Amino acid sequence: MSFLGLLLRLFALLSLAVLAAGGYLLWTWWDWREVVGVGNGAPRRETTSEDWRLYLGGGLIAWSLLGAIPLRLITGRGGGAGHRMRRAQGQMLPAPDGSSLYVETDGPAGAPVLVFTHGWGMDATTWIDARRRLADRYHLILWDLPGLGRSKGPPDGRYSLDRFADALTAVLDLAGRRQVILVGHSIGGMIIQTLARDHPQRFGRQVVGVVLENTTHANPLRTTFLSTLLRPMQPLLAAMMHLDVWLSPLVWLMNWQSYLSGSTHLAMRLGGFGTQPPRDLLEQVSLLATRNSPGVQAKGDLAMMRWDATDDLWRLSAPALVFAGGRDLVTRADAGETIARVVPHAHLHHVEAAGHMGPQECADIYNAALATFADAAFARGARSADALTIEAAMDATPITAPRHIPGASPPL
Repeated sequence: MSFLGLLLRLFALLSLAVLAAGGYLLWTWWDWREVVGVGNGAPRRETTSEDWRLYLGGGLIAWSLLGAIPLRLITGRGGGAGHRMRRAQGQMLPAPDGSSLYVETDGPAGAPVLVFTHGWGMDATTWIDARRRLADRYHLILWDLPGLGRSKGPPDGRYSLDRFADALTAVLDLAGRRQVILVGHSIGGMIIQTLARDHPQRFGRQVVGVVLENTTHANPLRTTFLSTLLRPMQPLLAAMMHLDVWLSPLVWLMNWQSYLSGSTHLAMRLGGFGTQPPRDLLEQVSLLATRNSPGVQAKGDLAMMRWDATDDLWRLSAPALVFAGGRDLVTRADAGETIARVVPHAHLHHVEAAGHMGPQECADIYNAALATFADAAFARGARSADALTIEAAMDATPITAPRHIPGASPPL
């Protein structure tokens, strides 16, 4: 569980407390009416000092069910087309562990391929801005991770980064013999690192480049905001995740109540974004975090707590573009800096205004840099000798030492 996950949980509990307080006030007001003889058909007396319970209780319940409407207006900006959740026609693809993967494609069929892997708790609709920018030049393959979106989880209910990487190989097979660049946001970048460790033969001839967006190289609790506080709490957080799995239907109801009250939107705004996001984007990520199964999300969080690729970063041999957000609280920027320093032929693109949802809130910056990197990687076939050519095309210099982040622990 990252800082954002903990923030979502705290705000959901606060939202539930507001609903309970509203119900309690209405109950005590009704009980008071019975005691003073207003109930049982007796005439209604004039307003007294106790009627504040009725008004406050009714207001709290109304906020618990309709608070998302004003909070979207306050925490988001502008409007947008409102089509961020629209899906294209896709296909179901079997994965090695028995999962059924929902895959969509876009762009010219014979063009070089970009494969997009979204962040945890989301689905492939979060790549809508990348599709608009890149689908005219590349063939895009976008997929929902097992158990999320329209994909189905494995029959045995087990989730791990190793299995996600195996599932990615099935998606890669759709590209045939064409060259591919892998793009991964958050856990998507972690899956790409796992793929490089477990399936190194995929890199070089088929995978000619990777783009890692706001991701980490280790247990996310080590690279999140307040990690010095959260890391000692890992056993407690893991116990909370197990409870989410066991009590999934109840947690789901709690999450929906938090969504209706706007608490989910507020937590997403504070923990997921570096700037004020468009309202339709804030609504999209809040809805996805609510709609996807909390049991599945908890299993994925547990899997990430057991994951570490720090010692295997050198295996990622393809040229890499690494994005880090200056305002990312979920994955601190020094995690991306460590990846860019250790991975061969990697360079860092630091986006100061970006929070964890940087690929969406700063889509123009991310997608423009991605397109430039892809052009260079596809044109040169990602040979090691072309690393400097790719860096020159990106107008960037390879990192030799990580930038110090005030208040952050040093990278490994």
